[in-house]
Amino acid sequence: MSGAEAMAGGAVQDDILAIAESWAGEGRDVALATVIETWGSAPRPVGSHLVIDADGAFMGSVSGGCVEGAVVTEALDVIGSGKPKVLEFGVADETAWEVGLSCGGRIRVYVEKVA
Repeated sequence: MSGAEAMAGGAVQDDILAIAESWAGEGRDVALATVIETWGSAPRPVGSHLVIDADGAFMGSVSGGCVEGAVVTEALDVIGSGKPKVLEFGVADETAWEVGLSCGGRIRVYVEKVA
C-alpha cells in the first residue's frame, strides 16, 4: 500500500467518525462498530469503522458481504440496550459461511452506542 493509499484509507475512517458524530448531533440513535482484532486473511484492517443508525442506515465498512449485515443487526440491539458487544466472525465458526467469511480469516468487532 502506498502512502497515498494509507492516507486515503485514514481519511475515509476519519469521515466515518465525523458521520457518527454528525448523526448523533442530529438526534439520531447511533452505534459505531470498530474492527479491534484480525487473524489471518481479513478484508478490513484493525481500526476500520462502520456507523449504524436506529433505522438501519450505515456507512463505512468492517468486513464486507454478509458480515456487515450481521454487524448491523447486532448494532441495532446495542442501540436499543445501550450495552456494547464484542462480535467475532471466523472460518472456524459455523456461522462463518453463512455470513460470507470463507477467506480463512477471523475478525473481532467492538460495537458501542454513540452518546
